[in-house]
Amino acid sequence: MNWQPNASIEALKKRGDIVREIREFFYQKNVLEVETPALSQATVTDVHLHTFDTQFIGPGYANGQRLYLQTSPEFHMKRLLCAGSGAIYQIAKSFRNEESGRYHNPEFTMLEWYQPDYDHLQLINEVDELLQDVLKTDACDIKTYQQVFVEHIGLDPLIGGIEQVREIALRYDFGDFVATETNIDTLLQCLFCFVIEPLIGLEKPIAIYNFPASQAALAKIDESDNRVAQRFEFYYQGIELANGFHELQDAQEQLSRFEHDNETRKKEGLLSQPVDHNLINALTHGLPNCAGVALGIDRLIMLALNKKHINDVLSFNVERC
Repeated sequence: MNWQPNASIEALKKRGDIVREIREFFYQKNVLEVETPALSQATVTDVHLHTFDTQFIGPGYANGQRLYLQTSPEFHMKRLLCAGSGAIYQIAKSFRNEESGRYHNPEFTMLEWYQPDYDHLQLINEVDELLQDVLKTDACDIKTYQQVFVEHIGLDPLIGGIEQVREIALRYDFGDFVATETNIDTLLQCLFCFVIEPLIGLEKPIAIYNFPASQAALAKIDESDNRVAQRFEFYYQGIELANGFHELQDAQEQLSRFEHDNETRKKEGLLSQPVDHNLINALTHGLPNCAGVALGIDRLIMLALNKKHINDVLSFNVERC
């Protein structure tokens, strides 16, 4: 029976309606829809992301050119912003060579958008507006990363050192690695994912912002408190929905972060990844002050249709593709 779709035809029709509603949301805001490549000669360096790659052999590439399926359209979209596109959005296929399960499929659909002259707090409000339209939810709660740690665990993640964080982590069944883990962010992530996430955003969505600076990724560091990055995430009913930034504009700082990622990869026995110098060159040319966010369409539709598994909103998952 693997020829049949995972989702019912009725669910796929409702999915189409939701995607049309999302497009109308951005049309009304005069945000340009764009398309960017799924393949790139570079990829993400993030230690926690794993990519698919392939070899292109064609005219001018007789010896082959390694290409990577993109984990999100972010880098190409930022190049458009640097070229003067203005506000843009994209509904794009993205690919991650990781787990497959209740909330994951290696090929998935990402909604990503960028608003010039927004900071992360303004974009939180716009994400919330979209969720209210699609999910018919009340206005979201907004709390800092620090707040939810103090409220639910009694730990200040911006003050506590690794020994204090480890002591608290040892109270939970995370595995033997906790006793010897030397990366405080790994321990904080375990506490956040397995202890805090199940307790937040149950009745309505919640935006968590100002993550530790060490978890900045592509976000600016907050000028008023250099312990935190201007990054946010949305959660609802146990599902992580979106990850957004007040975008880093400094090309040299971004290059330094990529290089640091690759150094960490080597220490952990992972392959280094090719840095996207097209992105670095675009940032050197100039990225406008902006905020951007990536939101999982499949997870959003799961919530909208009250489905319990991502397969229930996909035409064909990895086992049936």
